[in-house]
Amino acid sequence: GFAEKGRMPIRDEAINVFMGLPGDGARLELTYNHGVDSYEMGTGYNHIAVTVEDLDGTLGGLAAQGIEPEKPPYSGREGGSRLCFVRDPDGYRIELIEKG
Repeated sequence: GFAEKGRMPIRDEAINVFMGLPGDGARLELTYNHGVDSYEMGTGYNHIAVTVEDLDGTLGGLAAQGIEPEKPPYSGREGGSRLCFVRDPDGYRIELIEKG
């Protein structure tokens, strides 16, 4: 089964826990938000993340199909990868992370 591969704090607001299978790198990222007493599960889905080589090029291709980011690309932390969120045609959030 999956085992913890590492942790990364996100400022004072959250922590990401990276999980993976034995002999492999991190494949699943779980986020815990500090200061939240309970979660509304809803559908149980928040978003899926994919890495891209060229974030600006990817956004240009998506814009040609009428898909715009929720807000302009940004870095989650100093020196971190650029990222942004878009929604697929069914409204599901997708995080795009530029390989660094």
